[in-house]
Amino acid sequence: PVMISIPYVPTQEELGDPESIVVWYIDSNDQIIVVPNGNYNPDAKAVTCITTHLSIFAVAYDDVVFEDVPKDSWYEKAVKYIAARGITKGTGEGLFSPLSKLTRAQFITMIMRACNIQPDADPKENFSDAGDTWYTGYLAAAKRLGISQGVGNNLFAPGKDITRQEMFTLLYNALKITKQLPEIQEGKPIRTLSDFTDEGQIDLWAKEAMTFLVESGIIKGSDGKLIPKGSSIRAEMAQVLYNLLAK
Repeated sequence: PVMISIPYVPTQEELGDPESIVVWYIDSNDQIIVVPNGNYNPDAKAVTCITTHLSIFAVAYDDVVFEDVPKDSWYEKAVKYIAARGITKGTGEGLFSPLSKLTRAQFITMIMRACNIQPDADPKENFSDAGDTWYTGYLAAAKRLGISQGVGNNLFAPGKDITRQEMFTLLYNALKITKQLPEIQEGKPIRTLSDFTDEGQIDLWAKEAMTFLVESGIIKGSDGKLIPKGSSIRAEMAQVLYNLLAK
């Protein structure tokens, strides 16, 4: 991986909404593809991104607005950030549904897009309940790469509400497999699991993932709790991805 830095002077409109400043690259077929981790750095007066290939890059401003995302809400910046990068397309008809429960299919699709993992176009093997829909190729890729082993009996349960510990485990697996785990300064974690009163509720299979994501600062918890077995809403998911990619 290499860091690309592109000198850039935003307009006044863009300075008011830097989350919508994105990096695109043009592939060999002249297709425009967004770079999920592209960010404007005001100190450097440049847009930066991490990439594993050299291409033709472009800076763009993509201000995506959803009718049900209030301006200045705690999740507005996060939602605009992931929408500008194509990680989410909302739930249809100009809505994001920020307070709706997050399903397993929604999350695996968004985390794969955030990690720049393409869906399998012609999956040889898949979960038996993967169906033939918008998430089918992503489930196949997640299974093939070992990001998810499903819920047992070759099932993924795509329509089931995802728990927070399931969400963080899938996120950790995707980052680990794509070698995108953030570095933690040795001996100086941001937080530890012992800082949270419900540490004991974390299942053994989720412990490694949640330990790392807490220590790296990607998981911040709420009121001193992690709520590992609680469900998550779409706004919370947006905030987690924003914490990860906007670092």
